Amino acid sequence: MDIPGLPARRAALKLLDAVLRRGETLDQAAHNAVQGIAADADRQLARAIAAEALRWLPDLDALIDSATREPLPDDAKPRAVLRLMLAQWLRLGTPPHAVVATALPLLMGGPKRLAHGVFATLTRREASLPAHPSLPAAVAARWGDRAGAIAAALALPPALDLTLKDAGETAQWVERLGGLSLAPGHVRLPRGEAVERLPGFGEGAWWVQDLAASLPARLLGPGAGTALDLCAAPGGKALQLAAAGWQVTALDASAKRLERLRDNFARMALPVEVVVADVQDWEPQERFDAILLDAPCTATGTCRRHPDVLHRITPTHIRGMAELQQRLLARTAGWLNPGGRLVYAVCSQEREEGEDIAAGVALTPLPIRAEELPAGLSPTPEGWLRTDPGMLPEAGGLDGFFIARWQA
Repeated sequence: MDIPGLPARRAALKLLDAVLRRGETLDQAAHNAVQGIAADADRQLARAIAAEALRWLPDLDALIDSATREPLPDDAKPRAVLRLMLAQWLRLGTPPHAVVATALPLLMGGPKRLAHGVFATLTRREASLPAHPSLPAAVAARWGDRAGAIAAALALPPALDLTLKDAGETAQWVERLGGLSLAPGHVRLPRGEAVERLPGFGEGAWWVQDLAASLPARLLGPGAGTALDLCAAPGGKALQLAAAGWQVTALDASAKRLERLRDNFARMALPVEVVVADVQDWEPQERFDAILLDAPCTATGTCRRHPDVLHRITPTHIRGMAELQQRLLARTAGWLNPGGRLVYAVCSQEREEGEDIAAGVALTPLPIRAEELPAGLSPTPEGWLRTDPGMLPEAGGLDGFFIARWQA
């Protein structure tokens, strides 16, 4: 019979292995890892332990190495278990005796004694973590001068951002929900709220969407014709376009993910035409006045929410995504009506997926203006927008995005 709490730790170990050894996302790995765990609280605990271990991985490894005579191999099981043990103690506040009781059974023989000895040494030292996580060296090198500010934003999970169906009611919803607003049609709340129980959910007054993720659709402006939202699921940007008055066609290759989009549009009572197709194969019957291409990407800008991206993404992934993004932009640019607008966006921190892609687009640039953006954000000299989690720190930050805009 399992020790109480042991299945959750076993699942956390599986999650860590899936990310670091097989390159899976936490979302992809979760289904198999938590098989047989009935309690939702235990499934969430397994995810939380693994996520905190990934968020603080370089710092946890530094502590482990400080307490061993010889460094453990990166893929050694005792190192993995110690990462989980330290994440529980130092990040989740689990008492050391409970950590030992629920983690050491994951090991046997000498590795078990080794892990116990290392953990005991660190608890006697009253070991601690730095004020914020350290980025993996390769990631810090890629992100350059902004790496420190981004790392500082990773210590805490992001706030809960809502996009309002009616931006004219921003003040009312700020007061009703007890939040703050960083832009018209936006409300920010502390993390931990049960979304379905918040005022306005049932009546379709708003939907959950990070502030940065709302900017691409905002930059297409109020509706003045037909709009095509490519790679549209789960639908936040398509909702914005419909609420702004556009006649929206939402296209995505995943029928399953588009079901969620349909549910969201039904809850919001907004019209949309849904198309299940791959952008690389689909041919539109007419041109559009606006196109939003929120392209597939490495998603490294979502590292606050998904710390696995700090460890899974390699230069090979980045190059592959950049090639796909170039193909998609080249294909879709010809679908605009004369004078139509195209916005390209990726939730990536990688220059190869942002600035390098935008520099090669043949359409007429339509520079983003400072007055179109929330206070504290500024366009680049080229008229593009680059956000990262280290921006707007006093207000709780935002996800990392690159956005550019052109006109046919």
